[in-house]
Amino acid sequence: MPQAADREPDTAADTGAPQDGPAGPAPLGVPRTPTGNAEVDAHVERLADADHLTTDGHLEVYEDVHRGLRDALTALDTRPGPPPAQGHRS
Repeated sequence: MPQAADREPDTAADTGAPQDGPAGPAPLGVPRTPTGNAEVDAHVERLADADHLTTDGHLEVYEDVHRGLRDALTALDTRPGPPPAQGHRS
């Protein structure tokens, strides 16, 4: 098993060197489970775009996904349902 002294430093903090600024964007590793609805799944997958943006770019992605999911939900209300049941006629 390698000892701490045997391994190379992973970050600037490990080397003792000062960091020039905030760390760059990194994926959060949050799983996105498919819903079975292609439209909804496409919007949820769009959240992965935020993994490669700095935090100031997240808002645009989140608003876009929210808008798409809201539109998909609204569309469910506008789809025609089954025809109304007819009364029995003899």
